[in-house]
Amino acid sequence: MTTRSRIQAKLLLAAVVLAMGAPAVAQQAAASPPPAEPAPPPTSEPVYAEDDVLGAAEDVFGKGAEGLAEIVRKTFKDRGQPNAYIVGREVSGAIVIGVRYGSGTLHHKIEGERKVHWTGPSVGFDFGGDGSKVFALVYNLNDTEELFQRFPAAEGKAYLIGGFTANYMQSDNIVIVPIKLGVGARLGLNAGYMKFSKKGRVLPF
Repeated sequence: MTTRSRIQAKLLLAAVVLAMGAPAVAQQAAASPPPAEPAPPPTSEPVYAEDDVLGAAEDVFGKGAEGLAEIVRKTFKDRGQPNAYIVGREVSGAIVIGVRYGSGTLHHKIEGERKVHWTGPSVGFDFGGDGSKVFALVYNLNDTEELFQRFPAAEGKAYLIGGFTANYMQSDNIVIVPIKLGVGARLGLNAGYMKFSKKGRVLPF
């Protein structure tokens, strides 16, 4: 056998071996599952669920308080899930010009609890005085320090269900929805704001 014949024989043998091995390699590749993709990181920020908020509100106003569940559901439908809420009490009074003083505890989903106070003037056709339990839902409060500012009442956002009242107050992207159940005699309409502080204040402005 010549050298050229030997080379041709070796090339033919190599081609046969490759042809026989290719199906096995292809079958093995098909049997191997593709590598699993890593799970995407969570993107939702920590917020309070509706049942948790309703339970906390019932601790303030009493379980089964008429109108409470409806007003909480309406707020969740309008604004979604809050990342904080405030539990407290407030007293207010007015003869055209009114004032309010309140204090309570801020519950933040990330930063925990801290004491807060609030005051605020109001003006309008408003007479009388009342004391209220307050449960306020807070939205977009990424840093609790951002709470300590003025929050004007949003016009046209007040609503009443059962014995409860609620209205929207907003400053920049932060929204507060105070839900109140008052005890006393109060008649009228007013406009004003709430100013939150770390300590109690004498002047309501």
